[in-house]
Amino acid sequence: MTTVNKLVQVAGIIDAAEADMIIGEGADWIGFALRLPSGKDDIPEQDAAAIIKGLEAPHAGVLISYLTKADEVSAFCDELGVVAVQLHGDVETEELRRLKELRPELFVLKSLVVKEDNAEELLALVDETHPYVDMYITDTFDPKTGAKGATGLTHDWNVSAELVRRSPKPLMMAGGLNPENVGDAIRAVRPAAVDAHTGLEGPDGRKDRAKVAKFIAEARRAFEDIDGGDRLV
Repeated sequence: MTTVNKLVQVAGIIDAAEADMIIGEGADWIGFALRLPSGKDDIPEQDAAAIIKGLEAPHAGVLISYLTKADEVSAFCDELGVVAVQLHGDVETEELRRLKELRPELFVLKSLVVKEDNAEELLALVDETHPYVDMYITDTFDPKTGAKGATGLTHDWNVSAELVRRSPKPLMMAGGLNPENVGDAIRAVRPAAVDAHTGLEGPDGRKDRAKVAKFIAEARRAFEDIDGGDRLV
C-alpha cells in the first residue's frame, strides 16, 4: 500500500452489513471512526476489528482516530489489525516522526482541516510534516460546533487544489462530498483519492446503497477524465 491513486473511501461504517454493501458496490477502503472525543462511536471496537480482519487486499480498513500520541496510535492499530490510520487530532510533528519510526509499514494519513482563512497555515504544515505522512486528507471545519470532520460541509476547493499542487504526498479529498458533487470536486482539485461519510447516508443514518453506488461511479468517471490509468497500485 505504498502508492495510491484514484482511490475511493467510505467512512463511518456502523456494522458488517454496511461494510459488505459498500465493498460490494466497489469502494476501495472503508473507515472506522473510533474512540471519538464525543464518546459516540459508530461501531464497537471488537466489531470493527472483525470486519477489518475479513477484508481482502486491495480493500482495507482504516482507523479514523483523534489520538495524538504515537504510542497510543500504534497500540490501537495493533488491536484493530489495520494497515492504515487517518489522524484527525492535533498531532505534533515529532509524534508523526515517532509513529513512522515505530511503525514504518503503517500507512499514515494526516488531516488538513480547511477553515475560512488558514490556507497558508495548512501549506506550512504540509512543508513540515510530509516526510512522516503517506497521504493527506482535507476536511471541513464547522465553526458552529468546532467539529473537524464528518461535518457534511464543503470548503473552498481552491484551497484543496493548492494543497495538491504543494504536497509531495498524495491527497485524499473529503468534506461534504456526495454523489452530486464528487465529479466536479475531482475535476477541480485533481486529488489522488476521495472520501465520503454523511453525504452517503439516508434518513435512518445508514449508508444508502443507491447513493454509495452513484458516488463511486461518479468518482471513477471523474478520475478517468482527469488522467486515466490504473486505479490502485
